[in-house]
Amino acid sequence: MTTADTNLPALAPTATVARHPIHPMLVPFPIVCFIGALVTDIAYWRTAEIMWADMSAWLLLVGLIMGVLAGVAGLVDFLGNRLIRSQTPAWPHMIGNLIALVLAFFNNMVHSRDAWTSVVPTGIILSLVTVLILPITGWLGWALVYRHGVGVAR
Repeated sequence: MTTADTNLPALAPTATVARHPIHPMLVPFPIVCFIGALVTDIAYWRTAEIMWADMSAWLLLVGLIMGVLAGVAGLVDFLGNRLIRSQTPAWPHMIGNLIALVLAFFNNMVHSRDAWTSVVPTGIILSLVTVLILPITGWLGWALVYRHGVGVAR
């Protein structure tokens, strides 16, 4: 038995539906939306087709809404179990995701301007930085689950 195996019951998430953790169910939505916003920003930059700028704005909005919901579920888990907070990757995972959401919020505000000035260069830069944060926080979340056993049922 590994250390993670002995911690499984104690590292149970607080926010669950039918004993399934909510946070990992919601996380893929903002990830896909923020990556999609970067792709559509690049498409707008290359084509100047307004549809792509509009798509970016909608993807950012949906990503923000779903990201806040995922963040609330993650925060409930984080605050609801001191053993989860004590895991090394927990704090940088939470802080990194919060930074990504703040950047996406400002990016959404930038995208409310005229299409060209909202996408080039500010929108693309904010989208790129947001997307570059996601693999780091994803790796940390992976470590919480697969190395530390957070939210894993026996």
